[in-house]
Amino acid sequence: MTYRKLLPILLISLIFSCQDKPQPADLLMTNATIYTANDAQPTATAVAVRDGRIVKVGSAEDLAVYQGDSTEVMDLNGQYVYPGFIEGHAHIMGIGSNLVNVDLMGAQSYDEVIEMVRKRADETPEGEWIIGRGWHQDKWNQTPERLFKGFPTHHQLSEAVPNHPVFLKHASGHASLANAKAMELAGVDKNTPDPNGGEVFKDVTGQPTGLFNETASGLVGKVIPEETKELRARKLQLAIDECLKNGIVGFHEAGSGFKEIEVYEDFATNDELKLRLHVMLHGRDSALLNAYFEKGPQIGLYDYHLNIRSIKLYADGALGSRGAWLLEEYSDAEGVHGHNVTPMSEIEGIVKAGLENGFQMCTHAIGDRANREVLDIYERAINAKPAISEDHRFRIEHAQHIHPEDIPRFAELGVIPAMQAIHMSSDRPWAIDRLGKERIENGAYMWSQLIDNGSKIVNGTDAPVEPVSALASFYASVSRKTLQGKPEGGYEPTQKMTREEALKSYTLWAAYGAFMEDQTGSIEEEKLADFTILDKDIMSIPEEEILNTRVVMTIIDGEVVYRN
Repeated sequence: MTYRKLLPILLISLIFSCQDKPQPADLLMTNATIYTANDAQPTATAVAVRDGRIVKVGSAEDLAVYQGDSTEVMDLNGQYVYPGFIEGHAHIMGIGSNLVNVDLMGAQSYDEVIEMVRKRADETPEGEWIIGRGWHQDKWNQTPERLFKGFPTHHQLSEAVPNHPVFLKHASGHASLANAKAMELAGVDKNTPDPNGGEVFKDVTGQPTGLFNETASGLVGKVIPEETKELRARKLQLAIDECLKNGIVGFHEAGSGFKEIEVYEDFATNDELKLRLHVMLHGRDSALLNAYFEKGPQIGLYDYHLNIRSIKLYADGALGSRGAWLLEEYSDAEGVHGHNVTPMSEIEGIVKAGLENGFQMCTHAIGDRANREVLDIYERAINAKPAISEDHRFRIEHAQHIHPEDIPRFAELGVIPAMQAIHMSSDRPWAIDRLGKERIENGAYMWSQLIDNGSKIVNGTDAPVEPVSALASFYASVSRKTLQGKPEGGYEPTQKMTREEALKSYTLWAAYGAFMEDQTGSIEEEKLADFTILDKDIMSIPEEEILNTRVVMTIIDGEVVYRN
């Protein structure tokens, strides 16, 4: 064959060869066990990334063609890759606050709380406020000398720290303890009335005990000096670092206002908002809502690092402070049914306005009465506007205690239960005192039943109520035990999640809860290259080893943002 005849054949071969060779990847991760959360391809051993997106998932052999001269090849030496974990309900500025203020989460007694506050007072100029959070009387290993309605009083605290105003939020965030100096500055005395949706605890003589339940906390909170923008930025940076350290790539922020959003946008503009923040607007701020109703939902800002398309409302309080709104009275408090903290008529009006303006509604409801009332409101709003309700994805935040008749309504209405499995681990030992055996067994932490009815659970930690640890919540999801491994077999074990369900609750289902499942939540081609790399296989190891698992790396947009 002549050279002239060979030339066209060689050119055609060259063209096809070039077409078969894909553009090189920026990053090639190999030698790994990859759990994709994609039912069509559940596992893999290699993944290729280009321009912050996944371009191919498969084996090292399949992906060899994506290796070029500039490709970073990351040999993971048998480590385990998961879709980047998404925190489904937490408070990012609260995480930062706990890292700046007095963190009382580990306190085992009231004496410990007081000692931690006293130490902070020793290094704080006299007269300045001391703020803390995290105490929980039901988790203490000894009972304080003075209790009122099951809660500590201010007297011992006021005696130890008399010259600094002190304000200590309960772990739940739904009650607070103030010392005498703080109540003096707030003008709280025996004549102070209870606000709507709250209670100022008063002893038998009518004097305030220092405990402020639900909305009553605002009586003291309103006189605390406003923090500076610089402090807000410091808190946000600390919180981001804490999330990345825990393998968190996305974060459902459960309630922000103008000032917080300003800091988020500053960070995003300067490429410092490393994780993906899905913001719920404070539903109690009418000026904020009106401003965003005029703008409309803000979706995919800063390359999908900031979304503002949801509204956070509160129907009731917390179970620990007996603020959760129940259909029947508390088992350990005769005549007490909890608190409706926002009038239901107000909630209904905001739900209707939010739906009409394209916003997702996310309503805090812990008690069975609160869950029923919110489901009723959602149902009326959806039925009234079917044309714009087809993909509403309304949520109930916590959905902790649900009447059995209301469990199937979540899936029927398309309402997402955003539940924090770690709350079961922390609360179940004492929650039975609040609800009694029957209500606990048939309506509390009903994960499996909700999933079996067709619901997608969005998991999380509610940090800073709990540490922002996806691994602790994953463990709680599959074991239904405390973090100390009690009881054997777990509480109400029929309600455990499978490991596949638990993984999806922190990845694909959490992405769905933020309208982001087309962009993230699973390891699939064309999705954002967000990964959490662990040193153990949490899908197969004995459950007691899950809590010993370490985050090795957190990767967002194909870039390593945390390395252990």
